[in-house]
Amino acid sequence: MLVLPTLPFFLYVALFLLLPTVIVVVNAFQTKEGSFTLSNLALLGTPNVRSATFWTLGLSAISAVSGAVFGALLAYALATANPRGMLRRTIVAACSVLAQFGGVMLAFAFIATIGSTGSITTVIKSWTGVKIDTAWLYDFNGLLMVYAYFQIPLMVIVFLPALDGIRPQWREATETLGGSTWTYWSKVAGPILAPAFISSTLLLFANAFSAYATAAALITQENPLLALQIRGFISGEVVQDTTHSAQVVALLMVVIVTVVMVLYARLQRRASKWLG
Repeated sequence: MLVLPTLPFFLYVALFLLLPTVIVVVNAFQTKEGSFTLSNLALLGTPNVRSATFWTLGLSAISAVSGAVFGALLAYALATANPRGMLRRTIVAACSVLAQFGGVMLAFAFIATIGSTGSITTVIKSWTGVKIDTAWLYDFNGLLMVYAYFQIPLMVIVFLPALDGIRPQWREATETLGGSTWTYWSKVAGPILAPAFISSTLLLFANAFSAYATAAALITQENPLLALQIRGFISGEVVQDTTHSAQVVALLMVVIVTVVMVLYARLQRRASKWLG
C-alpha cells in the first residue's frame, strides 16, 4: 500500500528519464539498418565534436567554479544573518526564483537590456553618442555572464544548508584551545564544508553542462556546444554521413553527467555525516 502513492512519480521517471536514456544508448550503437556497431563512436573524434566538447566542458567548469565562489560568499553572509529576519527570507526567496529562471526568457532579458538595441545600450548611446559593441554577449563570455545569473542563486540554495549546519560550539572550542580564525577555518570548518562545497560545484557543473535553451537563444549561427551540436544534427544543418549522430553526442553527454552526479552523490553522503 505504501508503494501506491509513489507510482505516479516512478512512472514519470520511467517515461521521461529512463526510457529516453535507454533509447539514446541503444540508437548510438545501431546502424541505419538496426544492427549493432561501434563505428558510430568515430563521430566523437571529429573536429566539430571535439571542439564542442572542449568548449562545453570549459564553459561548464568556469561557470560552476565562479558561481560556486560568489554563491558561497553570499550564502555565508546569509548564514550569519538572522535566520528569521526579513532580509534573509527575501534573498532566499529571490534565489529560489532566479535559480529556475533560464531558457529563452533569460536570454531575451539580457538581449533586451544590454543587446545591440537593448535599453541600457540605447540610453548610453543617446546620452554619450558612444555605440557599445555587444557582440561579446553572443559568444563564450556572454554565456558565462548569463549562466552566472542562475548559477549563483542555485549555489546559495544548495550550499546554505551546509553553512547552517556549522555549530557555534565548534568555533568556541577552537578559541578555547587557543586556535585562531585561520585555525578554525583551515582545520575545522573548512574540511567539514569541503565535501558540501565540491558537491555543490559539481551540481552547478552538471546544470551548466546540460543547459540548452539559453545558449540556443543566444547563439544561432553556429554550434559551439554539445547541446547545440545535437540541435544541428537533428535540424539537418550539419552534413554528416554517420548515422545516429545526435544519439552519439547525447550518449557522450549522458556519460559525463552520470559521472558528475555519481561523484556528487558520494560527496553529499560524506557531507551529511557532519552536517546532516
